Amino acid sequence: MQQSPLLKNVSHLSLEANPVLVEHAKQRAESVQNRTADKITAFSGSMWFVYIHIIWFASWIGFGVEKYPYGLLTMIVSLEAIFLSTFVMISQNRADAKRQVIADQQWQTVKEEDKQNEQLLELSNQILELTRAIHEFTSPQASTGSGLASPSRG
Repeated sequence: MQQSPLLKNVSHLSLEANPVLVEHAKQRAESVQNRTADKITAFSGSMWFVYIHIIWFASWIGFGVEKYPYGLLTMIVSLEAIFLSTFVMISQNRADAKRQVIADQQWQTVKEEDKQNEQLLELSNQILELTRAIHEFTSPQASTGSGLASPSRG
């Protein structure tokens, strides 16, 4: 498979983990419940989970563990779906927490940049005032009495 031109242009860049997310992950890893939920969510969202279930269902039906309409299998799968939906919600909450951490950090950065922009604008205005003062001081009209003015044509 050929690499896109965009990926070729940025492939030399090293992707550094967001330090705020690294800290958030460390805090999250301190809880056994969070670690367990993360592992279950990661596994249930993998192809191994799908393969195991294909083998399990095929074996259940193929070996005749129970007869059609498979009441026990249906109950087991229903219970599994209930638990998996809970883990999906846990995963969504985790993703929301990550987004909130990033949003808070970005807001802090925006506030700092806004303060810097105000300082730069103030400096720019001071430079503009000084430039105007210098132009007024060195302009030909301001120096007509000093003999530095350009000769008048007449």
